[in-house]
Amino acid sequence: MPASFHLRPVQFVDTPVGRDGEVVRLAGGMQWFAAYEVIVDGAKRTVPIAEFAATLGTSDERAAALHAAITRPRLPLVLGERTLRFEQPQVAGILNVTPDSFSDGGKGGDPVSAGVAMAAAGAALIDVGGESTRPGAAIVWEGDEIARVEPVVRGLATAGTLVSIDTRKAAVMETALAAGAAIVNDVAALLWDERALEVVAKAGCPVVLMHSPQPAKGPHDGGVYDNVLTDVFDWLEARIAAVVAGGVDRARIIVDPGIGFGKSLQDNLALLNGLALFHGLGCPIMLGASRKRMIGALSNEAPVGERLAGSLALALKGAEAGVQLLRVHDVTETMQALRVWRGLRDQALVGR
Repeated sequence: MPASFHLRPVQFVDTPVGRDGEVVRLAGGMQWFAAYEVIVDGAKRTVPIAEFAATLGTSDERAAALHAAITRPRLPLVLGERTLRFEQPQVAGILNVTPDSFSDGGKGGDPVSAGVAMAAAGAALIDVGGESTRPGAAIVWEGDEIARVEPVVRGLATAGTLVSIDTRKAAVMETALAAGAAIVNDVAALLWDERALEVVAKAGCPVVLMHSPQPAKGPHDGGVYDNVLTDVFDWLEARIAAVVAGGVDRARIIVDPGIGFGKSLQDNLALLNGLALFHGLGCPIMLGASRKRMIGALSNEAPVGERLAGSLALALKGAEAGVQLLRVHDVTETMQALRVWRGLRDQALVGR
């Protein structure tokens, strides 16, 4: 076996009709593809699906396992009375209850009402955070973070909204889960707080594992890669194995490549262009690129409040790559873009 072997779905097609044996479905979603980019120790070649079994699928255990992970449908998460499905892109609305994030959830108003409004606009999940993870942000004492998020999580859960808690602190996770949060979203992939893995395993809740180079130090530390796409994949693959060994059900793990966290503009672009590779992890993918600094870097240093168009472009890039969860600030606008995208996909699939 080579030291490094990866498969990236490529050559996406409009419809599988009339192409039996030539195309396969991506992760049980709305995308179909006709070939793999095979990456072996950095070298790349393209193998059509029609030739995959004869070329790799029956002789290479790693290739067969990756192919199975890439094509296997992602099972829905049944979370109490709510179900989070992954056969098409879903939106997670960002609700920051912090004074120094890109966006506060209520823009000075009631954050619970803001979260309910995002859910009404189409967000399948509201991601509540009480500590900014922007570059240079100060660490928030867990007591202050709990005071910020607990009433918001409780209010949203009481209103029937599906909630995730965006935190790296075990005590905040415990409090938020007790208040009605259903998912933990940790930018440190359960590595910043030594109790975090235990809390998630005990709760049996789904968890989002995000990549950052040195999560035990901070989300923006480090960031030197040989090949950012395969390096991030390998890191997440190892982290999934460790978290499963720690008692978390693999079927309840979501992965996030961590756009903007310990990565240069070139790194972020490479990750976005190669997003489909991460389906090889066999988990739903979350993409959080909304209002990120890279948008400003590509658009005359546009400030945070003027990055909507770029955020929509990146959300649609994620949808095209089969990403299941798009974490965004602008729910209404993103939902409109996705509905148009979905209309185009539906028409292409029926071929009329």
